[in-house]
Amino acid sequence: MLTRALASKTGSFCCLYGRRRCGKSRLLLEVLQRKRSVFHVADQMEPTLQRHRLASDVAAVIPGFDRVAYPDWSSLLDRWSAEAPPGTCLALDEFPYMVEQSPEIPSILQRVVDRMGRRRLHLIICGSSQRMMQNFVLDSSAPLYGRAREILKIAPLSFGWIAKAFPNDSPYESLERFSIFGGVPRYWELAADFSSLDNAVANLILSPQGVLHSEPRHLLMDDLSDVAQASSILALIGQGCHRLSEIAARLEKPATSLTRPLGRLLELDLIIREIPFGADERNSKKSLYRLADPFMGFWFRFVQPNRSQLDTAPVSVTQRNIHATFSQHVAEVFEFLARRSVPHLTFAGQRWGAGRRWWGNGLDGKPMEIDVVSESSDGTALLVGEVKVSASASEIKRILAELKEKISLLPCGSKYQKIETAVFSALPQISVYPVIMPEVMLKAML
Repeated sequence: MLTRALASKTGSFCCLYGRRRCGKSRLLLEVLQRKRSVFHVADQMEPTLQRHRLASDVAAVIPGFDRVAYPDWSSLLDRWSAEAPPGTCLALDEFPYMVEQSPEIPSILQRVVDRMGRRRLHLIICGSSQRMMQNFVLDSSAPLYGRAREILKIAPLSFGWIAKAFPNDSPYESLERFSIFGGVPRYWELAADFSSLDNAVANLILSPQGVLHSEPRHLLMDDLSDVAQASSILALIGQGCHRLSEIAARLEKPATSLTRPLGRLLELDLIIREIPFGADERNSKKSLYRLADPFMGFWFRFVQPNRSQLDTAPVSVTQRNIHATFSQHVAEVFEFLARRSVPHLTFAGQRWGAGRRWWGNGLDGKPMEIDVVSESSDGTALLVGEVKVSASASEIKRILAELKEKISLLPCGSKYQKIETAVFSALPQISVYPVIMPEVMLKAML
């Protein structure tokens, strides 16, 4: 998309945003290396010093550009748009830092963008503050609204890519690694420097000096004004409070007061809201909230409750405690990935829609839960599955028998011509129908 925009003969304005460490800057550098460009990384300095730094970078394509002291942003950006060679791209990384110090910049860029086309110039703004970046280009009252040719949200990579980054890992080891570091490429790069997953966790996440020890706080500070409230909600969800009523009770606040903060966390893709298969997404009162990112899930489950211990005792003490319950964390991530993998799979000769959980009362009036339920793309069949990280051949037979019993009690089951059953299992390696193993999910989720 960026390459296509930069090839335009009429100039273009593009916006990249997304959470930190997902590769936005790397993507820009890869695209810009084949084009005459200025790549500028903004900082949180005073505007005068920011303009001086940008002028120095622009001098690479406009000789002498930095020999002038620019009294304001308008004079600098107007000169760039007037003198830059046709086809030049100006990429402003960490753009929110510029606007924090100089709120007038978006209005100035509006004027610049409106006349760039005549000279085939290109402008890219990029930033990790999703709230601010969305406000710059998606808010109908913003000066730059409606002017972007491409708006790209850079998200963490899907499960399948971790096997490409760590080709020596077994499928189960890939699952364990993803359960800790999620799909953030920079986390993978950092972990690759260590001889084992345990060492990576100890040095990067558990150690108070670790690069990722305080990462969640930095992520929240990028986008939220009330970090304490957001952190409290995430901590409760990460430690097992999934219903709104449970979260409100623990915070001693009315449930209605949490609607807005939960909505903001949903917008930022920090949490997901689950509703039962077949329920109306807008009207369903059966909602469960879960952390969307495995790394955040790991951090709020194992690091946040042990911050005092990690500050005063050897990391190995906390790590021993983590080992005792880590398999449960992996199991929850595997169940999440099982549902996410369904639309990417061809199973029983069918393509399938989004995978969801189902919970509620069966036809016998008793509570019942099913891990994975999905409708076929043609609407004629239903996929019903259970997730179990470790299951022997005999356990799989038992699970399939239990699934058939659940299907007979499933309220929506009678509307489908055919119902397929599946077991998602990671250990041991049992590659027989209808067992879906991690290696199948890895290949499907590329």
